[in-house]
Amino acid sequence: MPLYWTIDSKERLFTGSGEGDVTFADAMALLDALAGAKALSYRKLFDGRAVQSSMTAEELLTLCATIRSYHEQGPVGALAIVCTAEQTVTFARLLGALAAAERPIKMFSGLRQAVIWLDYQRGKVPAANLPRP
Repeated sequence: MPLYWTIDSKERLFTGSGEGDVTFADAMALLDALAGAKALSYRKLFDGRAVQSSMTAEELLTLCATIRSYHEQGPVGALAIVCTAEQTVTFARLLGALAAAERPIKMFSGLRQAVIWLDYQRGKVPAANLPRP
């Protein structure tokens, strides 16, 4: 499986990353783990710069529907996605589904800025210390 993650219940933080070709089954396994651990309300950091998708348009729509169904189950935590500029264009539909939840979401080109932003969401970093775009 090209996706890897840790779920830290003490910090209420989900951290994921990947490399290589990601299939629909891979993405669903990640979502199942997140939901199964009751971590939907946790802050989430995903570094996807090294992944490529082999999902069809239909699979991507099913993934979006699954994500939206999780939004109806309760609060969803802040999400920081580290990705390339090309990935933001390729996955615009998926990102729209992610943004549909009433929660902070932001995309980053670097990991450091994403971590600082997530810490700010938890109140651990003053706004003055946030990285400038």
